[in-house]
Amino acid sequence: MAFYFFSLHIPFSFGGLSVVAQILHQPVIDPQTEALSILALQTLELTGALLLLNFTAKPGYRFSVFRGDQLSTRRNWLLTSAIGFGFLVLLVFLTSLVADILIGPKAVNNPILKEILLSSNVSEIACILVYCIVTPLLEETVYRGFLLTSLASTMKWQQAVIITSAIFSAAHFSGENSLQLFIIGCVLGCSYCWTGSLSSSIVIHSLYNALTLTITLLS
Repeated sequence: MAFYFFSLHIPFSFGGLSVVAQILHQPVIDPQTEALSILALQTLELTGALLLLNFTAKPGYRFSVFRGDQLSTRRNWLLTSAIGFGFLVLLVFLTSLVADILIGPKAVNNPILKEILLSSNVSEIACILVYCIVTPLLEETVYRGFLLTSLASTMKWQQAVIITSAIFSAAHFSGENSLQLFIIGCVLGCSYCWTGSLSSSIVIHSLYNALTLTITLLS
């Protein structure tokens, strides 16, 4: 996990755009190039994470992204996804409401993301692919499929979900969104533990990101 974090996650997610800017000899990347670059970087990180897990993980922790255990045949992952998504939206709304009262209101949308989305159709498609497909696959594979599975084998699953969610939140390096990210991690972790399949957590993650993109565009 540490090897993934320092050799793939930080270089690609936080240093990748700087490398692209140096290669293109542009101090500021235009929105369309930035969107396509993020898509390429996230895809490379996903590929690297899958290769890393396949070649270094212990045999007991190797898995297929959409292959569940016996629980997935008894518990409907699609129904779990629908309930989990609704519960997640409700929790995020309530925590945002409480945070606005205690700390003060903050901007709903991300102006940088909105600029990228509105720059061109290509940028919009690239963002949809990143937020709704590549990122959910990457993060659910690493944080739920590997990390949560590993921790749950040595402790109670509730403790494993809490620890995994805290690491998931910290990995985004976003102080103001840390609580919401922790809650998202908890819901995704619980859905994975309940169904025994990554399908439910991937769907919930994808739907939530799609909702975020929609709110950003409309706000």
